[in-house]
Amino acid sequence: MDDLLAARSTMAFSLGFHIIFASVGMTMPFFMSAAHYLHLKTGKPVYLELTKMWLKGVAILFAVGAVSGTVLSFELGLLWPEFMKHAMPVIGMPFSWEGTAFFLEAVAIGLFLYGWERMNKWVHWATGLVVGIAGFSSGIFVVAVNGWMNAPTGFDWVDGAAVNIDPVAAMFNEAWLHQTMHMQVAAMQAVGFAVAGIHAALYLKGKAKEFHLRALKIALTFGAVASLLQPLVGHFAGQRVAELQPAKLAAMEGHFKTSKQAPLWIGGIPDVETQEMKWGIPLPGMLSFIAYDDVNAEVRGLEEWPREEWPPVVITHVAFQIMVGIGGVLAVLSLLFFYFWRKGNFPPWFLWTLVFSVPLGMIAIEAGWTVTEVGRQPWIVYGVMKTKDAVTPVPGMQYHFYLFLVLYFLLAVATVWLFKRQIQVAQKRLEDVL
Repeated sequence: MDDLLAARSTMAFSLGFHIIFASVGMTMPFFMSAAHYLHLKTGKPVYLELTKMWLKGVAILFAVGAVSGTVLSFELGLLWPEFMKHAMPVIGMPFSWEGTAFFLEAVAIGLFLYGWERMNKWVHWATGLVVGIAGFSSGIFVVAVNGWMNAPTGFDWVDGAAVNIDPVAAMFNEAWLHQTMHMQVAAMQAVGFAVAGIHAALYLKGKAKEFHLRALKIALTFGAVASLLQPLVGHFAGQRVAELQPAKLAAMEGHFKTSKQAPLWIGGIPDVETQEMKWGIPLPGMLSFIAYDDVNAEVRGLEEWPREEWPPVVITHVAFQIMVGIGGVLAVLSLLFFYFWRKGNFPPWFLWTLVFSVPLGMIAIEAGWTVTEVGRQPWIVYGVMKTKDAVTPVPGMQYHFYLFLVLYFLLAVATVWLFKRQIQVAQKRLEDVL
């Protein structure tokens, strides 16, 4: 493993690990606040117990997310010094705002954890809501940085240096809105289905069934609404990618030749050598429509860029197909959820399907970030700085990669153990209280 691959692998693994906890931190507090609100309005103890159960889960994942996020901040400087040298004067502002949001989130968690019976009940509820708002804001600021890497603005690049810097223009770059919308909705979708699936499994075990049914309904309401919104957000994001990063769009679809009535492929594997798609199902004109709202529009193919500037086509295409495929499955499950809820009965097969869907949303997020990052290659800042020019010159990065594999493995084991123990304790308490 050479040093560039080791650095990229380390960053990819670290981000892939952290994004799970970031997604939970952005969305789970809203589930908790909804349950708390229902308790305050109805006085039913089931919602109070649900609030406290979810609160402990939020606290555990917040702590693990803080560790993995801190590691990432060090890795940026350690692995990509040239990027940090030139990028931070331009795009450092949202990083500082993210730190502020994280601080507010930590304070709000503390107030909510220890504010029971010590604060006005509605003020206490508001502190829990602030946890979610701060976490959501934190995610927006971080994604804005990634948006800038995909659509850099707010500076002039002169003789290998950034001048005439405008940090506000850099933060509100052309990619920040669609990337933020896509990520925040995806997080709500993934966490909603994951939490609902866990409660579906506990419901099927036959203990505290009413408790887990109410939890499932709250979590999946958030997840299902997000799943039905995601195709619209994805369409908007796809059109922005077509405008800002047409080479990425071509790689996502395995589109090698510039053409009108460009097909959208369902499945398939791009053959880079022959520049053809194999084994997929083409839908003529649909890529043109998705990109430009016109089935006759011309879509640029990879042939228009030098071969050394092509993204890794197979990885980008397969990751995109996984993301879209899972999104479609979760949208169908969302419609079924509202249908069965209206009928007043969730059949066992549907609950088992929710159990098996627990990891799907997170897999879709990982695939989506693969499209975003791999599809931008060979650039770390699109059209400005290549990844190979940003990596550290320090040798031996593969040992750093192996070290962090061990670290994240230990963190994962500790998190799973804590969650298992928390669920066992909560189940026992439910038997005593409800």
